[in-house]
This record gives sequence, structure tokens and C-alpha cells, in this order.
Amino acid sequence: MAVRPAKRPRSVPAPCDQRGEDDYLPGNIVEIEIHNFMTYDHLVCKPGPRLNLVIGPNGSGKSSLVCAIALGLAGEPQLLGRASSIGAFVKRGEECGYIKISLRGFTTEEKIMIMRKINTSNKSEWTLNGIIVPKRDVIEIIQKFNIQVNNLTQFLPQDRVCEFAKLTPIQLLEETEKAVGDPELPVQHHTLICKRKELKDLELSVAKNNETLNQLKTLNAQQEKDVERVRQRKKILTEVVENMKKKLPWLKYDLKKVSYKKVQKQEAEAKRMLEEAAKTMNELMKPIEKHKEEKVAQESAVKKVNDQITKNSHRRMEFIDIESRMGIQVRGKYQEVEDLRRQDRSRQQRILKAKEELAAAEKDLVDLPRYEPPKEELEKLGSQILELEMNANQIKLQRTEKGNLLHQKNLSLKKCLDRLKEMNNEKSKLLQTLKNSGVDKIFEAYNWLQVNRHELKREVYGPVLSEVKVSNGVHATYLENHVPFYIWKSFVTQDSFDRDLLVNNLKKYDVPILNYVGGRGLNKSQFHITHEMNVLGISSRLDQVFTAPDAVKDVLISQAALDHSYIGTRETDKRADEVSRLGINDLWTPESHYRWSVSRYGGHVSAIMEPVHSARLFVRNVDVSDVESLRSRKNELEATIIGIEESLKIVQVEQRQLEDEAAKLHRQREEIINAVNLAKKKRRELESIVDQRKRKLESLSKEEDLESSVKKLVDLAFQLDGKRCELSNEIKASLVEAIALRQSFTEKHMTCIELDAKIREMEVAIKQHEKIAIQAASHLEICKEETERCKHELYVAKQHAESVVIITDDLVREFEKMPGTVEELEAAIQDGISEANSILFLNQNILEEYESRQNKIVSLETKLKADEEQVKECVSDINTLRDQWLPTLRNLVVKINATFSCNFREMAIAGEICLDEHGMDYDRYGILIKVKFRLTGQLQALSSHHQSGGERSVSTILYLVSLQDITNCPFRVVDEINQGMDPINERKMFQQLVRAASQENTPQCFLLTPKLLPDLQYSDACSILNIMNGPWIEKSAEGKKEVFYSIIHVSFFQPSFILHADVCLWQLGVAVNAGER
Repeated sequence: MAVRPAKRPRSVPAPCDQRGEDDYLPGNIVEIEIHNFMTYDHLVCKPGPRLNLVIGPNGSGKSSLVCAIALGLAGEPQLLGRASSIGAFVKRGEECGYIKISLRGFTTEEKIMIMRKINTSNKSEWTLNGIIVPKRDVIEIIQKFNIQVNNLTQFLPQDRVCEFAKLTPIQLLEETEKAVGDPELPVQHHTLICKRKELKDLELSVAKNNETLNQLKTLNAQQEKDVERVRQRKKILTEVVENMKKKLPWLKYDLKKVSYKKVQKQEAEAKRMLEEAAKTMNELMKPIEKHKEEKVAQESAVKKVNDQITKNSHRRMEFIDIESRMGIQVRGKYQEVEDLRRQDRSRQQRILKAKEELAAAEKDLVDLPRYEPPKEELEKLGSQILELEMNANQIKLQRTEKGNLLHQKNLSLKKCLDRLKEMNNEKSKLLQTLKNSGVDKIFEAYNWLQVNRHELKREVYGPVLSEVKVSNGVHATYLENHVPFYIWKSFVTQDSFDRDLLVNNLKKYDVPILNYVGGRGLNKSQFHITHEMNVLGISSRLDQVFTAPDAVKDVLISQAALDHSYIGTRETDKRADEVSRLGINDLWTPESHYRWSVSRYGGHVSAIMEPVHSARLFVRNVDVSDVESLRSRKNELEATIIGIEESLKIVQVEQRQLEDEAAKLHRQREEIINAVNLAKKKRRELESIVDQRKRKLESLSKEEDLESSVKKLVDLAFQLDGKRCELSNEIKASLVEAIALRQSFTEKHMTCIELDAKIREMEVAIKQHEKIAIQAASHLEICKEETERCKHELYVAKQHAESVVIITDDLVREFEKMPGTVEELEAAIQDGISEANSILFLNQNILEEYESRQNKIVSLETKLKADEEQVKECVSDINTLRDQWLPTLRNLVVKINATFSCNFREMAIAGEICLDEHGMDYDRYGILIKVKFRLTGQLQALSSHHQSGGERSVSTILYLVSLQDITNCPFRVVDEINQGMDPINERKMFQQLVRAASQENTPQCFLLTPKLLPDLQYSDACSILNIMNGPWIEKSAEGKKEVFYSIIHVSFFQPSFILHADVCLWQLGVAVNAGER
């Protein structure tokens, strides 16, 4: 199996002949520039090519320089142990900053400038030689020079020194392989570990499969006798019973075939009988058909005569009807003559009566007085009504205008009240404040929560700012400055389901979600104000000055440590230096915010004082003057509305009075008009009566003479009688024709009856033969159905027999030896089954189990062969890889041990480096550091149980020094490794560092320390970077520049070094003078 290739590219070693005239190796840091980074405003630093001693008091910014190197070379914030996000490294109060690191290329002229721009939004932008590039391009450059900022043997920041001391031998070996030696070593080591694990798995699998195989073989051996009996039983059932069962369906098929042939003969006989019956029927049907044709001809003649009789009868009835109508007309004419004679006697009386009625009506019309309408009174009433309606319209218009004005005032009042309500809504104000502070979608997030509360399992609070109530404005300022802004805009959940729901749905609104789980891990400090605190003016604590739901309050306390921050007065401000003695590390006063911290090394206390910034979130955004203005406007609108409503009521009363007066005048005018119309109507009615009576009189005068009318009526009667005589003759002729037709109809109808009787007699005879034919046809159908059924059964039997077995010559000969009938064959089969059943065994599935185990045995044997081959192959790969890796590693450890032992001997103590081998367990291989700091005793492995902190520091730095001459990394960083050493060990350690830095093949080294011992020995390889900062540096820099020069000249004797140290000192001292500290 091939060895897995390396995961990272092979780095280019930095041999000593690659040093140029500038004494730098490829990958060395030649310049560091940082801006708005941690405590620095701006810094430009040019380290030396070998040992760089970075010196400065605690808190001056040495470790900030280490952080800049790590982050500038693509390191993650987590490896520094300070913060989890890149935005936390931007200087407080600034929005963005940058780190620029220049590396020496493979030639003296080549410089590689890497810049990382960072901002408080945790975003980074990378540039390579001024060109914006992705981070992977920067990582490729860094890997080319084998720079590993995550390797503790190369890069040991202050916050990870203790982590390096805690490295196990196994971890130390991994870090050493990455830092020095062949880059293939860690890859080969990892491959060996994986191969060994794979080999163990294979060996375990082989052993397990061998055990399983033996168990299966044992079980099969135990069951062989039972299996043999099962096979014997199976043979009886297969060879004897099964062959008989094969013949049985063919015997049944033969029986079905005989039955089929028998029903075929029956069907043929039934068909012959049906044909004979049909022939007899045809012979009997011929005379019947002839008689039926004659009958149809006679019926047609009878129908024709009957139609003629019907037509004659219809014509005769028409003549009779016409004659009857004419007789009625004649009698009517004679009746009219009698009526005319009676009317002539009463006409004179009617004319006289009509004249009398006309005279009476004319007299009534003349006697009726003429009614003249009162025009003046009507005109007066009309003008009064018009005037009242005009006044009412004007008042109605005024009422409409006042109604519109009242509506407008009500709308204005509603807007004013809504605005006041909105100003008085505290939650809306706080949400608006958050929106003004940059949380643009806080209203959308809050509204989403209100709409979807039914989906939540427990109560959700937020944003936090809206849940907190602070009664004191000064305390609100303290609280806002103390708590990070992200908490104020956060929502607090109490259930993991609610948290996930809000995270998924509120992500687009850019609001954080904090999950509170029942006070888990929360250890609140008890609130107690001592007498000493009261004397200094300390009155309260930040966790006591506000109210909020328990979950929100616990989140604020746990996230912002409110239970450790106290509140003082101006008196406390004056005596702030006494506060730290009471164990208080955080204090708020009206003017300042104090924080005290204790050094982990010297134990001295340092303080930070910051001004108190004005509150932005808890400030009341509503202007009081605006509120008062709105309230006065509300009162003014309410008074105006009351006045308008009063005037509107008055106008309504006036309008109602005018409308009542107008209605009264309208009624008077209607009464006058009705009287005029009544008089006119009475005159028109009398005139109509007179006219009607005149027309009646004229009508009576115009009637004809009686004699002429009687003559006309008698003439008409004579004419009608003549026509009646003609119709009587027509009726007589029709009666004669009807009698002749009726006689012919009777003769033809009797002939039809005779033919019908003959046909019925012949049909009775045919029905007897038809019944015989039907019986023959029914019998034929039954035979056909029986034939089809037998045919289908024969087909099914054949299909079944063929599905059991196909007949062959050998099978026929074998069948001939067996019984020939179904009953005998079934009895033989039952005998065979009984014989097989007499062979008893307990497990019915023993044969299947035996064969299944046999298949498993074959499969396992095949797999065992494959696994054994794979084991051999894996062992071969491990041996090949081990022969490459282990000798190289041993040589590397020997080299490290030689240097390490030499360095320890020079410090009058003893130490050695050895490889802790564990045979084939490559994951347990490690590097043991064994040291002895006393003359008595033996070498012991480095640990916190046997050595002190200073002794571990000496051992760690000497181990790192031992790596320098064989390392292939361009630089190494060690932060405050000499802290905790006694002066003797520190001095010896320093001499070792200087000696190692003076060698030709040594990499660039950064040693950060807050102090150096006096009278140390330095060489040309040393460069000192002195970090000084504080509020007085800028003012005193010029005055003390000469003093700095003199100190440097006294301490160091190499002119080139003095010049370099002076430049670095001046650059760093001035660059940080504007820092926060």
C-alpha cells in the first residue's frame, strides 16, 4: 500500500548561505507596522535578524506585538487565548485598524508585505504587496517559509506559556516534528498511527473470524448424523413419492380426456335431432303463409270499405249540422221581428224621458255658481314659503360647514392623542432608540416575536433594553456604559427549542439570541455594604439599581459581572486610591469609571480610569416642550370642539323652527288649491252629464222605421229555408251510399274471419312440432356447455400435468411400472409419505441450518484469506514507513539531546532528551525531557510534581534553544518565559540564548520580558526593542533622549547594536504615547 502524501507543501529550508548582506534569512520579519491595534495608535518596528529582546513594563504592550505577529500571519484569535473574535483586537473607540508585516524573500531585494485590515464587525481584508487577495494566498506564502504560528515550539505567546508546560510527551513530539526536521516526519508519524490502528482492527477481525469459523465447523460436525437422516427422508420423498405425484396429474388428464370425447358424441346427436325438427317445421309453415297472405289482402279491402263508410258518415253529419244551424237562424229572424214590434211601442216613452233628464241637467249646470280662486292669497303664501326655504337653506349650509369643521377638529384631536400615547409608550421609545443606535430592523424582530409567541414553549424576553427599568438616571448611565451593546439588543430565551427557532427566523434582522438555562453556573455575590464602603461613599452595586425579569437579570449579571461593580459618589472619586484595598475591582462615580487588576507575576495592582460617557439608550428621547405643546393643543381642540357642538345645536333648533313654519304655510296653500280643484271637478262632472244626455236623445231620434226592418228579416228567413231543402236532398243520397258500403264491408269481413280460423287451426299443429324443436335446441345448448366445460377441464388438467413434469420416453417407461389407476397411485403415494414420516428428528430446519452454516464457513474462509493478505500488506507498509521515520526521528532526538545536554551542563545542572518508544504503538511515542537541578538524585521527567515553576521555565527555554540550530522555521517567538526564574538560572538561560543566536544557522528569535538582569553579556546578534508608554512620554521624550543614549552606550559596547537599539527605542517610545494606557 502506498504511503499517503504529505498534507502540507514541503517547506524550503533556510540555509546559512541564503543570508544576504542584511544578515536576514528568507521568511524573517524585517518590519512590523500596526495601526489602531489593541493599545497602540500607530507603531512601526524593524526587528533584527537574530535575537530580539522586547523589553517593557507589564501592561505596556509587549504581548500586543506578539498578537500582531500571530494575527498578521493568518493566525486565528483563539490560539492567543485572549479573545474569540478579531474585532476585539481593534483599539477601543476605533472602528478599524490594520497589521502590516514585511517578510524577507529568497533574495535580499525581495520583500513580501502582508497586510490584514480588521474592524469591529469581525471582518478581515488581506493584501499581498498592496494587492487584495483571499486568505488562502497568504497562507500559501506563510507555508512556503514553514511559518507555524499555531505550533508552540515556534510561537509561544504569554497566555499559552502554561499550556506549553502542560504538553504531554506525545504532544511535545508532535509539535517538535512540525517545527524541526523533515516536513515528512509528522505525516509519516500520522500515517504510522493510522496504519497501526488499521492493523489492530484487521488482527482483531481475523481472530474473531477464526473463532467464529471454528464454532461453525464444530456445530456442523455435531449435526452430520441428523443431516444424513434428513437427506435419507428427503430421498424417499423425492425419488419415490415425487415421481408418483408426477404421474397422478397425467392419470387425471387421461380421465378428463375420456369424458371429453363422450360429451362430444352427445353434442353431435343433439345437433342431428334439432335439424330434423327444423325441417318438419319448415314443411308445416308453407300453407300457413299462403292463408296469411290472403287474409292480409281481405283485411286491406275491409279497411278500404270501412274508410269509405267513415268518410260518408262524416259528410252526412256535416250536412245535418249545417241544416240544423240554418233552422236556428230562421227561428231567430222570426224572433227578431217580434222584438222589433215590442220595441217600437216603448221608443216614444224613452225619448220623452231623455228630454226631461237633459233639461234637469242643464238647469243644475246653470244654477252652479262660478268659483274664483284667491290668487293674491296664493301668491302671498308662495313668497312666504320661498323666503322660509331660503333661510332654511342658509342655516343648513352653516350647519354643514360647522359639521365639517367639527370633523376636522375631531381628527386633529385624535392625531394629537395618538401622538401623546406614542410619546408615552416607553417600549416604543426604547425600540426607536435601538433603531437610532444602528439596529435597523429591531421593530421587525420585535413584531415577529409578538406574532409568533404561540409557537414558543416558554416566555421569551427582549430586546433586553425594553425589559430593564432604572429609576435613577445616573445609575442608568453607569449600567449602559458597563453592559456591552450587543446584550441590549439581544432576545433572551429559556428553552433550546425557542433559541433555535429565534436564531433561524431572526438571523436576517441581525439581533443576537441568548439562552438562559435556570441559573446554571451562575454564582452571584451577596450584596453587602460594609462600614468602610459607606465611609468612602459607596452606596450600591450595579445589580441592585434596576429591575427586570429574573431570566433577563441573571443574563445581565452573568454576561457583564454586574455583581462585582460598585457605585460611588464624588467623595469616592476623591478617595479612589483607597477603594482597591476593600477588594473592589470595578467602581463607577459621577465623573469616572475605575478598574483595578492584579499582576499575575509581581502581584502589584494597576488601575485604569476612564471618563463616564453620557447615556444614549436610556435617555428620554421625547422633548418635554413637545409634550407640553401637544397637551395644550389637545386642550385647545377640546374647547373648540365643545363650542362648535353648542353652536351646532343652536343652528339645528333654528333650522327646525323654519322648517315647521314652512310646513304650516304649505298646508294652508294645499287647502286653498284643493277647494279650487273640487269646484272645477263638480262643474266638469255636470257638463259631462249634459253632454251624455244630449247624445242619448240624438241616438233615439235616429232609429229606423219598424216596417222596413220586419221586411228585411222575413226575406232572410225565406232564403235560409231554400238552402235547408237542398241540404235535405244531399243527406238522402248519402244515406243510400252508406247502406251499399255497409253490405260490402260485411261480406269481406266474414271472409277474413274464415281465413283467420283456418290459420289458427294450422298454428296449433305447428306449436306441437315447435315445442319438440325447442326441446331439441335446449338439449343441444346443454351439450355444448358440457363439451366446453370438459374441454376447459381437459386444458387445465393438461396445463397442470405439464407444469408438474413434461412427458419423456424415460418417464413413460417409469410410469408404466407404477399403478395404473388414480386410487391405486394415491394409495402408493400415501405409503411412501408414511415411510418417510417414520424417520424422526427433533429440529425440522436442521438441513437448512447446516447448509447455511456451511455457506458461512466458505465465506469466512474466503474473507480470512483476504484479511491475512491485507495484514501482511499492512505489516509490510508499516515496516517500510517505520524504517523511513524512526531512524530519522532518532537522529533528530539525538541532535536535540546533544545540544540540550550541553546547555544544561553549562548551567551546572544535568538534562537529557530521549525518545519514549513503545514498539508498534506509534500513537504512544513521545519526547521525554529529563532534568536534574541538584547534585544528588537522578534525572526525572519534567513535570509540575517534581520541578518548580522556575525550573520548568528554564527547561522549556533550553529545549526551545536546542531546537534553533536544526529548525527550518524563519523565526521563533517566546513571551515572558524567564518569569519565575531565579537570577542565576535566568542569567545562564540568557547566555544560552545569546550563544544560540550567534550561530550561523540560527533563526530569528523574539524574546519578550518585562526586565533583564544587569551586567548581562550581549553579542552583535542581539537587538533590544524597548517599549515605553504613558501620558508623559511625549513631553519628556526630547529631554531624556540623551539620557537614553548614555544608558545604551554604558550597557552595550557594539556601535552597530547601539545605533539599532536607539532607533527602535525612539520609534516605539513615541509611537505609543497616545495609547489608552
